[in-house]
Amino acid sequence: MNVRISRSLGMVAVLYFTANFSAQNTKKDTVSKETKIEEVVMIGYGTQKKSNVTGAISSIKAADIDNIPAGKPEQVLQGRAAGVNVISNSGQPGSAATIRVRGITSYYANNDPLWVVDGIVVDGIGWLNQSDIESIEVLKDGASSAIYGVSAARGVILVTTKKGKRGRLNLSYNGSYGTARASRKLDLLDATQYATILNEAYVNGGQSTVFQNPQSLGKGTDWQDAIFGTGERSNHEISISGGNEKSTFYGSFGYFDQTGIVMSDISNYKRLTGRLNSTHKVTDWLTVGQTFAYTHTKSQGINANGEFGGPLSSAVNLDPTTPLVVTDPAVANSSTYSNPNIVRDPNGNPYGISNLVGQEMSNPLAFRYTQLGNTGWSDDFIANIFAEVKFAKDFTFKSSINGKKSYWGNQSFTPLFYLNPNYSNLNFNSLSRTTQQKLEWSFENTVNWQKKFGEHNFNVLAGTGYYEYNIGFGQTVTHTNLPISSYLDASFNYFVPQDQKNMNAWDYVNTHKASYFGRIVYDYANKYLFTGTIRRDGSSKFGANHHWGTFPAFSVGWNVDKENFWPENKIVNSLKLRGGYGILGNDGIGDFLFASFYVPGANYTNGNNVIMPGYIPNTLANPDLKWETTSQLNIAADIKFLTNFNLTVDVYKKKTSDILRQIQIPGYVGVTVAPTANIGDMENKGIEVELGYKKNWSDWGVSVNGNFAYLKNTVTSLEQGRQYIDGPGFQSMGPVSRIQVGESYGSFYGYKNLGIFQNQDQINAYKNANGQLILPDAKPGDFIWADTNGDGKISDADKVNLGNSVPKFNFGMTVNLNYKNWDLMVFAQGQAGNKIFQGLRRLDILNANYQTAILDRWTGEGTSNTTPRLTTNDTNHNYTWMSDYYLQKGDYVRIKLVQLGYTLPQSMTQNFGVSKLRFYVTGENLFTFTKYTGYDPEIAAGDSFGIDRAYYPQAKTFLFGANVTF
Repeated sequence: MNVRISRSLGMVAVLYFTANFSAQNTKKDTVSKETKIEEVVMIGYGTQKKSNVTGAISSIKAADIDNIPAGKPEQVLQGRAAGVNVISNSGQPGSAATIRVRGITSYYANNDPLWVVDGIVVDGIGWLNQSDIESIEVLKDGASSAIYGVSAARGVILVTTKKGKRGRLNLSYNGSYGTARASRKLDLLDATQYATILNEAYVNGGQSTVFQNPQSLGKGTDWQDAIFGTGERSNHEISISGGNEKSTFYGSFGYFDQTGIVMSDISNYKRLTGRLNSTHKVTDWLTVGQTFAYTHTKSQGINANGEFGGPLSSAVNLDPTTPLVVTDPAVANSSTYSNPNIVRDPNGNPYGISNLVGQEMSNPLAFRYTQLGNTGWSDDFIANIFAEVKFAKDFTFKSSINGKKSYWGNQSFTPLFYLNPNYSNLNFNSLSRTTQQKLEWSFENTVNWQKKFGEHNFNVLAGTGYYEYNIGFGQTVTHTNLPISSYLDASFNYFVPQDQKNMNAWDYVNTHKASYFGRIVYDYANKYLFTGTIRRDGSSKFGANHHWGTFPAFSVGWNVDKENFWPENKIVNSLKLRGGYGILGNDGIGDFLFASFYVPGANYTNGNNVIMPGYIPNTLANPDLKWETTSQLNIAADIKFLTNFNLTVDVYKKKTSDILRQIQIPGYVGVTVAPTANIGDMENKGIEVELGYKKNWSDWGVSVNGNFAYLKNTVTSLEQGRQYIDGPGFQSMGPVSRIQVGESYGSFYGYKNLGIFQNQDQINAYKNANGQLILPDAKPGDFIWADTNGDGKISDADKVNLGNSVPKFNFGMTVNLNYKNWDLMVFAQGQAGNKIFQGLRRLDILNANYQTAILDRWTGEGTSNTTPRLTTNDTNHNYTWMSDYYLQKGDYVRIKLVQLGYTLPQSMTQNFGVSKLRFYVTGENLFTFTKYTGYDPEIAAGDSFGIDRAYYPQAKTFLFGANVTF
């Protein structure tokens, strides 16, 4: 890092030398600088001129996103802020994105950033109408985030919604409609290829062939065609705003409706939003205001990344020799289709059932029948009321009450059905409904002092806050054996006996937090900048010995171009150097994990052999449990050069200590839940670069903004004597990744292959020091497993790091072109430096289908050195061991959005009272450049450990829309 910093300073020196060399003998244009409108950014409990910001803050304004018809508001961050990794969890309608700010900070606690909307802490912004957003600021470093203390280690994202402005009434409409299709389908074997491959595997395994004449089967069933269709998306947003010297207001209404590209009648999402923001200047010293938002959602979804059933996994694994619908009467009347609960199409024909591929793999059209009517819903009310009092000339007191009231639930009807011998419901149908509600509120008070003494500028903030979480309850009720057969008739009004009713209820565990915080912002002549922050948080989530934590931070900056020795020039127009250090916390864990509770179940007998109820502690108490601590150092430079270019370079080091996670304890301790402790450390290092260019001519305008981020994540310690923690497993092969000391979080671990044995002589030559065969069960066509530890045998000890699931590089670029009334936007983003575990095929289902890459398998000497032979007797574990065979590069570049717009001249619209009318066409996910062979490479969000279990792919979408302002 020292080398990189010195190089950065060297670059600054060269720029300064060049500026001097090219300086003009003219005075600085101080008048133009004074009259120029300064860009302002949110910094948490206040604002600051961007030129004086000393922290690492990425800002996105309404003008940057107003024309982007994103399905989820958080997706507008993707590729637009360096160091902010935004990954779509799936292409399923309503699916949220996973966001990581400067890497992963925890193994067990929450890694999601802290969202703050208009001062209200919320758990995401999926409920928010995108057109209501005025700005988004991402606080990335310790210095800028520390004002939020114990919850800031994951990064902080501030969202400000639009407010009314004085002047004429404005009415705006933004609407779009479009259709979507799958951007990619897998190359799966057709019926003839499948039968040929299966016969070969059975013969190689010493068994008889399955199919007599594979060529007679033709193409067979394309299960992907059965599940993929055309999705639709429509969005309508209306807003009205205005005001006068005393009061301003902004109101909006939004409706969003999307159906998925995978079986749209069981994959869909609707959102209804309403908002009212207002501000009222009661007197010269008193201002009051409020924000209020309501959101209703209704959705239904399928398993978006799971290999154990569902339309996607079934379409990949089902054999193409099974028909979609059985129309042959002889087959339809066979024993396979004799069950009375068989699922049939509208014509009464049974949906095909495979006799080769079973378990959870089922005909997707029959599966769809079992899911109809299963929906989830939510109603969210979010509000803020504030009063602001100016007193003693330089002081401002602000008090605000914030709250969020949520109601949500789901309803499902499970009919009688028979999908295959292993997947059925034959006893009784059932109707279930779950309803929950929760209240969270906070009360914050701040005093701000702002004063200027000559060239000295002070802005001092002091505040307190009190926060209540998880005030709520839930209940679920299930009725069985209803006298109906369709979800359309489902109702709890049917009479059923009491023993066919099941009810359950629970209360949430209320938690709370109290905070004290302060900040000093100082600058001298806008040249020398300083910000100091401290916050002290007390949380009920932690043990008696650590209820309170203190989180300090500071940052400094130097606007070099404002010095007298800096000449006015056309090469380096402005230069700011800044740096900071801060300590942050992470309290994103469950409630009361520091405590031990007595639970029933430990019954015993007394001397008379009577069973007595017994209780035992569920875990070990830990009064020393405390928050995770993340310290972060940031050094940066902001440069404007050649008048039209802006460059920002940030270098950071981020270390997390006292990581929260469950620890292993011996079984003889006798508790049922592993205790939670502060054990482990992790480090993230990175470089972020943002470069922008903007230029306007008479009829032309162009702006280009790009960003690039490099991240190196390293696990530095676990508990004493432990080197790794197993990650998630994949079917029968066990864990496929680890959290390993010295490696990146979630690194893939497994066996490394050295190619394929081409003949018996090679097998005989692969010996250890004692002359014994290292792989005695191998046959020609099998993998050569690497003996990495040199002990002469293949065992778990030979597993090595095979690659990272966390991307090392993230990048994005936005190009905007304007010519007269035409505008064109092209946005691309991508990532690189990570691996993906391609786990689309069920390994435990011997006859599951393959992708066409299997056609390049080894069939004889010299035919392949990458794909082993096929056999039903895989004694060498070619396909059942975790190895580099299943890993592929996750690098990709995606043309995420292309939009062409045209704004009608005002001379054509003003007669109709329209100040602006713009039409546009948009294409989303048009091209993806990648070598990955799964549906979608955009899956390596870190917490998923980069395992593709049949991801719901993102859709290629075409939209037509209009913006109208009256």
